[in-house]
Amino acid sequence: MADYLEPGKKAPAFTLKDQDGNTVRLKDLAGNAVVLYFYPRDNTPGCTKEACAFRDRYDDMKATGAQLFGISTDSAESHIKFRDEYELPFPLLVDADHAMSEKYGAWREKNNYGKKSMGMQRCTYVLDGAGKVVKVWKRVKVDGHDQQVIDVLTELESNS
Repeated sequence: MADYLEPGKKAPAFTLKDQDGNTVRLKDLAGNAVVLYFYPRDNTPGCTKEACAFRDRYDDMKATGAQLFGISTDSAESHIKFRDEYELPFPLLVDADHAMSEKYGAWREKNNYGKKSMGMQRCTYVLDGAGKVVKVWKRVKVDGHDQQVIDVLTELESNS
């Protein structure tokens, strides 16, 4: 189990498919800020709230030049239903074997009422155009998180 990546570190390369079967590679995103938000499950209360907050602020994020991706271990079919039900304008990446989530430290041991299991920890990364970690939020609290991400993207844009 990898630990979270810290600011200044180069983000691990990845190649994943989105809900529509399009291939997304980190190296193809060079030149733009990238927001990677890892979430446990499609159509659960916290994950839906987070996705809808990002949906509602998506134009603000795009205005900074950033690209936004949600990542979970759910299937493409689940992602399509989730996207369509909540009209999500950004890609949801399929990390079915949690290989990417492990590299980014999002796949972790969880303790729920004394029962330990492995699962996705809600966390978010902002990467700069060179693929370096600018900011990481570990154990994200959904309320206000969209604004925190926009604040970092705005600062990053003004410094470039």
